[in-house]
Amino acid sequence: MDYMTLPIPNKLPHVGTTIFTTMSKLALDVGALNLSQGFPNFPVDPALLHLVTEAMQNHHNQYAPMPGVPALREAISQKTLADYGRSAGAVAYHPDEEITITSGATEALFAAVTAVIQAGDEVIVFEPAYDSYVPAIELNGGIPVYISLAPPTYAIDWDEVRSKITDRTRLIMVNTPHNPTGRVWSADDVAQLAALVETYNLFVISDEVYEHILFDGRVHHSLMMNPVLRERTFVCGSFGKTFHITGWKIGYCQAPPALTVAFRKIHQFLTFSVSTPMQYALAEYLKQPEHYRSLPAFYETKRDTFLAAIAGSNFQLILTEGTFFQTVSYADLTDESDTELAIRLTREIGVASIPLSVFYHNRLDYRMLRFCFAKDDPTLKQAGERLSEWSHNMLI
Repeated sequence: MDYMTLPIPNKLPHVGTTIFTTMSKLALDVGALNLSQGFPNFPVDPALLHLVTEAMQNHHNQYAPMPGVPALREAISQKTLADYGRSAGAVAYHPDEEITITSGATEALFAAVTAVIQAGDEVIVFEPAYDSYVPAIELNGGIPVYISLAPPTYAIDWDEVRSKITDRTRLIMVNTPHNPTGRVWSADDVAQLAALVETYNLFVISDEVYEHILFDGRVHHSLMMNPVLRERTFVCGSFGKTFHITGWKIGYCQAPPALTVAFRKIHQFLTFSVSTPMQYALAEYLKQPEHYRSLPAFYETKRDTFLAAIAGSNFQLILTEGTFFQTVSYADLTDESDTELAIRLTREIGVASIPLSVFYHNRLDYRMLRFCFAKDDPTLKQAGERLSEWSHNMLI
């Protein structure tokens, strides 16, 4: 038999090339300002780059231990204790038994789903949802159960969540601060979740990659701070978002020992280990907490620069509470779908964005676009000027 005639199973029949790849390529092809995909366009701290070079010169160039370099796991443990330990009973995650370094948060999320989901299990997903969640669930035979959140508040109706729980529900996916909306969970949200998790004996995966990017005095209510949730949750983090190094693809997962054992069984056959010199560099870099504690002020300034640049436009804004994304509504300007408009703006005025409908399983379209403001000031100001001029022309 010709190998070209062999059937290829389509494990993700509804999945094509991600919108992030599509929009970034389009932006590159037409020379647009890329405010679509969530990565910074400004330099990494030279001190961190120096630490990587130093680690390489010190011969840290071979495989790291499967769970991660011990020095980095210890640094994460100490960081977590300093940031959240007061509310978690001052119980740090044990660096050997409860912390694993991963190839980005995406791998951590996939390994966590795979660790606990079997065929037929149901997983509650709040949408709009980051696009890796549902494929990870479906590849493991799980069934996503959607809770659709709507603008302007994207508030969770916890009675609706309770009504969706069945005897097959095994896991709830959480993301705070939230991509793409920028919403930040409240302490009440965490308490409501904990009550459901305890009542129905559920696991949780908490995507907290934007934990240090919050605005207007808000605080991050990590799920690890709740004693019930700490024992049932995989908390996934990312150095890429925190230190502007998305291309390094270094994340981590913190979970209690039993969950970590299950998690590492998967991790060891996904990537086994992560870049060794970069782990040593990050371990050293974390010794100065100001490197990440300065992020709220840094990104709030970026947000405000972008908001000032589009202040005179005819877009409607829902002020972002966290992350480095700002959503805008164009509902008063055109009846085009958000995907059509995102492509047209990229081609016609040279500003790329992400349509929010792609974060809903049924492509629910509220006529909103997401812009990434993790960019240098000239880029943000120029993008704002172009968007403002376009919005004014739409009302002429």
